Amino acid sequence: MRENQKGFTLVELAIVLVIIGIILGAVLKGQELIKNAKEKRLYNMYREMIAAVNTYLDRYGALPGDDPKASTRWSGQPDGDGNGQIGGFNFACTNGTNQETCYLWQHLRASGIIGGDPNNRTNISHPFGDKVAIGWATIQGITDHWIGFQNIPEEIALFLDEKYDDGVYNTGSIRSSGNTNYNLSDTTDEVRTLYFRGF
Repeated sequence: MRENQKGFTLVELAIVLVIIGIILGAVLKGQELIKNAKEKRLYNMYREMIAAVNTYLDRYGALPGDDPKASTRWSGQPDGDGNGQIGGFNFACTNGTNQETCYLWQHLRASGIIGGDPNNRTNISHPFGDKVAIGWATIQGITDHWIGFQNIPEEIALFLDEKYDDGVYNTGSIRSSGNTNYNLSDTTDEVRTLYFRGF
């Protein structure tokens, strides 16, 4: 009986292991490419938000959300108070939320600067799947206009801070809601709210 049984040779086992290794490497590399693309898209989205706000300001002489004449430009649009500050900072805007931080999305849509229903004042989403907020807020002692991205992986927050600012989570123009002392041995999937100052 034993003479008729055949198994894998060492060479065949080695080939199988090499193929499995190649497949695993390709999967991991693919995940890394996706993560890198999201990092770049997030930073580009921040720059697009600056451009959108400034385009609105150049076109209408007021900040979106804070615009006191929005209702005269587009029927049914809410007016801001025109004080030069986009009041509030809300990641959970609904069509019933009466804050300038939420009016901002409606004004940008009504003006055609961003796409979508001009009667919709809900927040847009970022590449990591959660919400974006823009408004006048105090973040770690600095009061200014901030652009916030909710629930960003800690390693991404650290990478962007190191690449475009000072790499310290609570100083500079890029800040995080918590310490970004990410290291490869950290297996927890912690997230942070990432803030970019001003426009």
